[in-house]
Amino acid sequence: MNALDDIMTAKEAAERWGLAPITVRQACTGYKKAPPRFTDAEARKSAGTWLVTHAGMERLFGPEPQK
Repeated sequence: MNALDDIMTAKEAAERWGLAPITVRQACTGYKKAPPRFTDAEARKSAGTWLVTHAGMERLFGPEPQK
């Protein structure tokens, strides 16, 4: 697997896992009553866009659904 295949935007991750984009963004940033769910090694913000790892998505949301 190419190293870039392991990293995706929060929006792309949401589409691949069948989630609402806000769900993945809130896992990155946290929200009023909950801290961020991704670790620093699993997500980071780059020029206004959240990037997440495949491993982080699988840890939080389970294996990527097969199409």
